[in-house]
Amino acid sequence: MSKILVLLGQRMLTLVPLVIGIVLLVTLVMEPAKDNAAYAYFQGANVTPEQIATFKHEAGLDRPVLVRFVDYLFNMVQGDFGVSSLSGTPVAEKISTAFPLTLQLTIYGVLIAMVMALVLGVVAALFRNGWPDQLIRAVSLIGVASPSFWLALLFIQYFAIQIGWFPSGGYINPQESFTGFLATMTLPALALALPVGAQVTRIVRTSMVEELDKDYVRTARGAGIPYGVVVSRNVLRNGLINPMTVLGLRVGYLLGGAVIIETIFTLPGMGQVLIDAVRDSDLPVLQGVVLVIALSFVVVNLIVDVLNLMVNPRLRTGNA
Repeated sequence: MSKILVLLGQRMLTLVPLVIGIVLLVTLVMEPAKDNAAYAYFQGANVTPEQIATFKHEAGLDRPVLVRFVDYLFNMVQGDFGVSSLSGTPVAEKISTAFPLTLQLTIYGVLIAMVMALVLGVVAALFRNGWPDQLIRAVSLIGVASPSFWLALLFIQYFAIQIGWFPSGGYINPQESFTGFLATMTLPALALALPVGAQVTRIVRTSMVEELDKDYVRTARGAGIPYGVVVSRNVLRNGLINPMTVLGLRVGYLLGGAVIIETIFTLPGMGQVLIDAVRDSDLPVLQGVVLVIALSFVVVNLIVDVLNLMVNPRLRTGNA
């Protein structure tokens, strides 16, 4: 346990410059959009240079970029992401309302991708080179090549419009109706999860095949241990470490992809907040949303590292 804590501390120390770099990068990228924010604030009216200068001064946009970066970093640590330049609403309030939905969609997608990868990957490995293996490999290849937004449009056209099994958009809070929540979130979660699930399926299949070919499996079979016991107790545990690592790293991809999927299915999550901020050139909101998504990806990677340290002894001893 002490080794895990030491390695965890080392991982967290490396995150500090990474987070600072993310904040600096986002600040620099937003720099050219200061004039757009001023024009958006006046909503297309005939704006004088004096009015633009006044807006920039009141919003603090006339200060040097490094000064704004340091101030923003200091405020962010305290949970203050600024206020919307149009509505005056705190950015943290907008994010706290939208982020839970994005997180729900991401978790739902991870569960679907995990179940899909485990079932199909293990079946393909157990029936290596047989027709189930060939079929699963073909399906997974198609899934890897299918973008989430394209799948989302197909699902809406077929399952929502033609068959009518699911709604084409909208959101129902699980506290109001859990079945309604599942109805509104299943198609977005499937569209989000299938490409990732297909990719991890191929990794599970490869990892399981490599594990099944190892000497300890043949030794166990020769000792009379049933094949199913060997697979369930040893092969699965050893063969799924790498695929689960890949799936954990793909959570960041799912989180970013959820933003696009939410827009297609009109879900009031981070995607809608981001689209509105881009349309209105609302820099504080845009900056806050991008930072939260980026920082969430960093946190997910840290969690994956910790889980890997716990389940894989070789990482703790430095022999991996």
